[in-house]
Amino acid sequence: MFSPADNIFIILITGEFIIGILGNGYIGLVNWIDWMKKEKISTIDCILTNLVISRICLISVMVVNGIVIVLYPDVYTKSKLQIVICTFWTFANYLNMWFTACLNVFYFLKVANSSHPLFLWLKWKIDMVVRWILLGCFAISLLVSLIIATVLSHDYRFHAIAKHKRNVTEMFHVSKMPYFEHLTLFNLLTIVPFIVSLMSFFLLVRSLRRHTKQIKLYATGGRDPSTEAHVRAIKTMTLLIFFFFLYYITSLLVNFSYLITNYKLAMAFGEIVAILYPSGHSLILVILNNKLRQASVRLLTCRKIACVV
Repeated sequence: MFSPADNIFIILITGEFIIGILGNGYIGLVNWIDWMKKEKISTIDCILTNLVISRICLISVMVVNGIVIVLYPDVYTKSKLQIVICTFWTFANYLNMWFTACLNVFYFLKVANSSHPLFLWLKWKIDMVVRWILLGCFAISLLVSLIIATVLSHDYRFHAIAKHKRNVTEMFHVSKMPYFEHLTLFNLLTIVPFIVSLMSFFLLVRSLRRHTKQIKLYATGGRDPSTEAHVRAIKTMTLLIFFFFLYYITSLLVNFSYLITNYKLAMAFGEIVAILYPSGHSLILVILNNKLRQASVRLLTCRKIACVV
């Protein structure tokens, strides 16, 4: 029998899983239908489609990882399961982080204004640049996950320690150490895409400030489309970076949970908060993206008509 805390954890993580799968699945479905109709896919849709696929994988791995660790900690004494979960989590996590950074870079290149030759070249070649970035993100994620799988598969130090432990909780606590030493190191490396996202955000803010000064000097009245585009992009990126930062901090909490006395509570809390990022941010994308929002309105309208009929 599970404790009341375990039941609450199951309810919360199941709800987040359903919301995350539906939200990300909806974005992927809308972009796929649009792709089939137009027989081509835009750059932003390409980024979002890859992002939501990585998030669906990440949510699934995180839910499995959370349930196994919190509800069945004795299962984690088996090295192969740890290796499989940790490898898939690393791959999905890196993909998600880098695709998110790619989305922020796209917003910056698409909306910002600059006379720098490099910026102008990137803006002119944005479609080609983004696709190469996406391919590079996949290559980096695959390489890192293969490295972590190789390292963990050769690390059997926890077996010798765990065999002499009778208490399952103590076995779990000891056996996690070598795994999370490596995972923590590789998780810290994901600060790179976070820094890329921050740089894109601050450069976009700088572009808005410069554009606002120009508008004040040559004001002709009326609404300025470029300013509105800047503001929309900054709003989207602000929410994205907030969820990004929250996810990064809670991921570190999960990785360092083996050092905490009440590791089970820390792990459960970290998993619940971390899943908010791939689940919650997708809903925000639906609200802020015009095409996704209009598609959802049409869907709701069709459902109302069907109910009336």
